[in-house]
Amino acid sequence: MSGQPNTRLADLFGLAGWSKGELARLVNKQAAAMGHPQLSTDTSRVRRWIDMGEIPRDPVPRVLAALFTERLGRVVTIEDLGLVRHGRTGKRQGDGIEEHPDGVPWAPERTAAVLTEFTGMDLMLNRRGLVGAGAALAAGSALSSAMYDWLHTDPALKADAPVLDDPLHADPAGFDRYEAAPIGSQEIEELERSVEVFRAWDAARGGGLQRKAVVGQLNEVGGMLAYHHPPHLQRRLWGVAANLAVLAGWMSHDVGLEPTAQKYFVIAAHAAREGGDRPRAGEALSRAARQMVHLGRPDDALDLMKLAQDGAGDRLQPRTKAMFHTIEAWAQASMGKGQAMRRTLGRAEDMFVADRGGEEPLDWMQTFKDEDLYGMQALAYRTLAEFDPSAAPHAQYYAEKALCLRIDGRERSKIFDHLSMASACFIADDPEQADRYARLALMSMGSNSSRRTWDRLRQMYRLTAEYSGYPRIHELREEIRLALPKPRAKGAGSAQA
Repeated sequence: MSGQPNTRLADLFGLAGWSKGELARLVNKQAAAMGHPQLSTDTSRVRRWIDMGEIPRDPVPRVLAALFTERLGRVVTIEDLGLVRHGRTGKRQGDGIEEHPDGVPWAPERTAAVLTEFTGMDLMLNRRGLVGAGAALAAGSALSSAMYDWLHTDPALKADAPVLDDPLHADPAGFDRYEAAPIGSQEIEELERSVEVFRAWDAARGGGLQRKAVVGQLNEVGGMLAYHHPPHLQRRLWGVAANLAVLAGWMSHDVGLEPTAQKYFVIAAHAAREGGDRPRAGEALSRAARQMVHLGRPDDALDLMKLAQDGAGDRLQPRTKAMFHTIEAWAQASMGKGQAMRRTLGRAEDMFVADRGGEEPLDWMQTFKDEDLYGMQALAYRTLAEFDPSAAPHAQYYAEKALCLRIDGRERSKIFDHLSMASACFIADDPEQADRYARLALMSMGSNSSRRTWDRLRQMYRLTAEYSGYPRIHELREEIRLALPKPRAKGAGSAQA
């Protein structure tokens, strides 16, 4: 017992709205349902957990995680509750390691355990719509400051199996964890191919259709990582974990599960780091940066992009640098910084051209092609056009170039390009062209599970108001109004681009 309040548990307890007596009764009931009928908790024990920082013994932390997950409608882990026995939240430990309020970073040896617990809770969660009450994103600056020292230390591959009698390596979640067993290169190749399949599904249809499948696969990989494998296989397995975690995060972001997405991006960065792959860790953080821009927090996105680029060191390929610069430019455009945006896009073009004829793109960068560079340039200029309408023709130019190359079945990207073009046309006072591209986007959106496309459509819809007197635009507005899904749950954020 630390004698100090457990602030994480206290905050979540306040969001849940229970009394201490109610929580005690729920713990006893849930424990019995999980196979622990002998467990008995009362109000005074709950008070000690919250007010005195007492950490209850297993299975109580797992029971509490399940209860809070169900109550808040989002994944809540033992780490989130501050119930891990390696120090109290926000305090500096004797070894000089400081824990951060957002739970980042955790000890390196806990990565597989955190991964497995979080995915297990995600799979267990009976999702009712989008993000529930009390969901909150950590600010980009908080994430970057918490991870800076961690990402800049020398990478170390944890190839050895966990110490089974070490409580840090106990299975903290207990949700059907994959039976740890040795695997070989053939099994890892199959896992790597499955990542490619999931990527293709996500790009074509959006994150909603395959998200749980990706999370389930990631959960199994977490179990595999608990077994002793030769270093070269363990490194590849960490790479699979990083790729799946990025996908799980991107799919979660795509359907509006924003705090869940953020946690997966952090897990991906940890997994890549465990495998000694700094560029992959940086790319995972760049996804969190894109999420921040989408949610209207470009300053946080720039913090994350600086960390992503610095943390990757000199191992970044030119194409990866180009992609990073496009995200940075979008953030600058969202802040109305036109000159900075143009300079950054210039660097992105230089890096992309420098990559031609060079080394083979990394597997996770092979989808960043010419059309993706043009699409991000269109998005940046379309975003800047909100502040400076003279940027709209540039957005049209790049969107058209991107659309001419969209032939690989990545329908979601094509929808975004259509919406960038339509928005730019409205800003450029060309409602006839805007109507054409808006309808092309609308035709494809019904078969796509991406909520981000609807967020972007809402932004375009706002631009139609000025032309509502035009019969075609009036009809378009009615069609959009009828097609739009119900507004996202309170606290889920709103798109800004």
